[in-house]
Amino acid sequence: MAEQLPAESRQVRSKISSDGKLQISLARVPVPTPGDDEVVIRVEATPINPSDLGLLIGPADVTTMQVSGSVDEPVVTMDVPEKFLRAVSVRLDQDLPVGNEGAGVVVAAGKNAQNLMGKTVGVAGGQMYSEYRCVPAANCLVMNEGTTAVEAASCFVNPLTSLSMVETMRMEGHTALVHTAAASNLGQMLVKICQADDVPLVTTVRNEKQVEILKSLGAKYICNSSDENFMSDLIKAIDETGATLAFDAIGGGTLAGQILTAMEVSANKKAKQYSPYGSTTHKQVYIYGGLDRGPTVLNRSFGMFWSVGGWLLTPFIARMGQERFQQLRKRVADEINTTFASSYTKEVSLAEALSEAAIKDYTKQATGTKYLIRPQQ
Repeated sequence: MAEQLPAESRQVRSKISSDGKLQISLARVPVPTPGDDEVVIRVEATPINPSDLGLLIGPADVTTMQVSGSVDEPVVTMDVPEKFLRAVSVRLDQDLPVGNEGAGVVVAAGKNAQNLMGKTVGVAGGQMYSEYRCVPAANCLVMNEGTTAVEAASCFVNPLTSLSMVETMRMEGHTALVHTAAASNLGQMLVKICQADDVPLVTTVRNEKQVEILKSLGAKYICNSSDENFMSDLIKAIDETGATLAFDAIGGGTLAGQILTAMEVSANKKAKQYSPYGSTTHKQVYIYGGLDRGPTVLNRSFGMFWSVGGWLLTPFIARMGQERFQQLRKRVADEINTTFASSYTKEVSLAEALSEAAIKDYTKQATGTKYLIRPQQ
C-alpha cells in the first residue's frame, strides 16, 4: 500500500537573473499523483557531481557568496561576471531545479508500475535535490535486494560514463585508453572496469597522494603530472599500451596537448619513413569535464592526424542503442558495491548543502571532496 504522501516537497533551485545575480534556494513544490506509467520516489540519497555544479553554481563567483534566510531555508546569492552572462542566456530569470541523479524508495506508483512499489531504485531524471520525485517508471534502475539508497545514489553518472568510455573505445576502433584526473570516483571505477575487461589503461593524476590511491587499486600505468619526468613516463606508458584515445576531465591547460604529443612520439617510433605531416595514426582526445575552466592549449607538436572534441554521456547512450544500454545498467546494479562503489566526504541535508562552508568545500572539485545530500534529514 502506498504511504500517505505530503502535499509539498522541498527542492533545491538555482536562478541566474539578467542583472547577473545567482540565487540558490529551497522551494516548496507540490508532490504529484503518479500517472499510469509513473512512480513517486522518496529520495534518500543524491550526490553532488561536477556535472551538477554547472547548473547549481554555473559561472558565478564563489568569492562573492552571501547566505541569508534561516538555517532550515537558506538563500545563497553570488555575482555572475558580466562576461559570462551570454553563455547562460538561455537560463536567465528561470528558477531551475537541480540534481542529476539519486536513489530512494518507490512510495507510490501508477497502475502500470505497481511492481516497483517498495523497491529501492536509482534514477537519473533531473530535479533530484528534492524530498520526493515523480518520474516515468522506465527511468528507474531497480537495485538488487539488500542494496541501500546510499549505495545506489551514484548509479548513473559515474558508472555509465566510465562504462561508456570503454564502449566508445571499442566502437571507434581504439584498443587502449588514457584518462585524466584518474583518482576521482569515476576514475577508480574505470580502473576496475579496465582490469576486469582486459583493457590497457594509462592514468594521469596531479600529486603523489592520488598516485597511491591508484596503486592501491592495482593500476599499472600511473603518470603524475607534477613530476619532472611526466612526459617521459607518459610516452613510455603509451608505447606499452598503444593508447590512441584519451578522456580528459581537466579541459583547460596543456594536458590534452601533452597527451596528443606523447601519442605522436609513440606512433613515430613505429614509422617506416619520415613525413612532414607527422604519423598517420589518428589520435583522439575527448574533453568531458571542466576542472580547469581556462583555455585548452594545444602546442601542435603532434602532426595532422588528430582530433579534440567534447564528449557527453547522454548523446552517447543514444548512439549505442537501448539494448546495449540496458546491458550496462544491469552490470551497474550487479556491481554497485564493488566496481561501482562510491565514497563520500560528507553527508548533508538539503539545507546544509547550501551552507557557506559546504559550498566552498565541494566547489573545489578536488579528490576527496564529494558530498552526498540526504533529503530526508
